[in-house]
Amino acid sequence: MSFVRVERPRDAVALVTLDRPERMNAMAFDVMVPLRDALLEVSHDNDIRVVVLTGAGGAFCSGADLEDPGRVPGIDGLTRPTSAVRSMELLDDVILTIRRMHQPVIAAVNGPAIGGGFCLALACDIRLAADAAHFRAAGISNGLTASELGLSYLLPRAIGSARAAELMLTGRDLKAEEAERVGLVSRVVVGDELLYTCYEMAGRIIGFSRPGIALTKRMLWSRLDAGTLTAHMDHEGLGQLFVRLTTRNFEEAVAARKEKRAPEFKD
Repeated sequence: MSFVRVERPRDAVALVTLDRPERMNAMAFDVMVPLRDALLEVSHDNDIRVVVLTGAGGAFCSGADLEDPGRVPGIDGLTRPTSAVRSMELLDDVILTIRRMHQPVIAAVNGPAIGGGFCLALACDIRLAADAAHFRAAGISNGLTASELGLSYLLPRAIGSARAAELMLTGRDLKAEEAERVGLVSRVVVGDELLYTCYEMAGRIIGFSRPGIALTKRMLWSRLDAGTLTAHMDHEGLGQLFVRLTTRNFEEAVAARKEKRAPEFKD
């Protein structure tokens, strides 16, 4: 039985759903390995321009499955410490796979995003939340650290270091309304309208140039790693020049505005 569904609800849009609602889509390895593989496959599907990631039922993802973690592949004969390292590498790879995908990924956070589920949402390029959603850095409540799967790197960059420190050290819930106010999510919508809103956003993205969107995603992520503004601007400028000089997209945009029509970017 697969715990990950991939559907095509609209042209050029893939909907990837964590499908283990009875466990609140917890991050058992039986879920995360198929998720990683599904994302890799979608990333190389040239008919897909935008990906929407969500959870089945009333939760986005509740983090680690404390009752049934599932089977970690490829650890036969390894000691417990080495198996643990391999396990974390696999989970890390899910987060990094989302970052490396060619398409923008929209997180449709339909309910609780807890622990690793919080990290999964943070790894996406855009986050929309249902009004019933909430976020929690749960590790600290389980006697562990709150930092996992890139959380202590991504969260301060999303909402600022002071707010991130409070959430990670207190383990309190961040409700959808507050998440929108502090910039963690770009929009909060009524639950029944969440996927429709994501598809509408995807449709707008699809109307733009493929390399323009792909390189914009890459620049948004690369600025997190840039040591200086100059280093990032050099990288950014090369991306802009690449699209400007190797396509006719700019000329098409200018012509479309003059002719009062939608541009048709041929890349």
